Amino acid sequence: MTRNSQTVPRSQRRARTAERILAAARALFAESGYDRTTIRAVATRAEVDPALVMQHFGSKDELFRRAITVSSQEADEGGQEKLVELLLGILGVKMGEVSGTSLALLRSMLTHPEAAEQVKAANTRQLNQISGAIEAEDAELRAALTVSTLLGVTIGRHLLELDVLREADTERIAELMKPCLEALTGRPAQS
Repeated sequence: MTRNSQTVPRSQRRARTAERILAAARALFAESGYDRTTIRAVATRAEVDPALVMQHFGSKDELFRRAITVSSQEADEGGQEKLVELLLGILGVKMGEVSGTSLALLRSMLTHPEAAEQVKAANTRQLNQISGAIEAEDAELRAALTVSTLLGVTIGRHLLELDVLREADTERIAELMKPCLEALTGRPAQS
């Protein structure tokens, strides 16, 4: 056992490993899309055994779901800059190829009550996590606008298939979205 592993509690090492796996998953889902991203590729990028990915997340679907969600812990750590980077990472994942299940849910949300409820529940969870990390009197409104913006860009690219969004480089979209996300998640301007 190394000295470093003796001084860092197991729970903390486990949390760091999960964070590394999520970071690798976000990058790969953004680069390759849902279908072409494999558990083995995520494990390789995170420098862990594939079994460890499954131990932490259980399935590719759950890994994807967690990759496109800001956790309360992630949102609370690192302040606004970290939050914006997490949101841009999630946007990158959403700009990549989206799973058939996610697309079916998005397509059905306006006509099927159960699909609408699932999308609303997922977005409400994300809204609550983001609003908890925003230090402003109107944090919930800012979080709702943030979540709605990410959802709108996702719909524009994958469902409406707007040519300009489909052809745009993910990095360019993130570059243009960053000031918007900084404004929404930052402290309100002083009057």
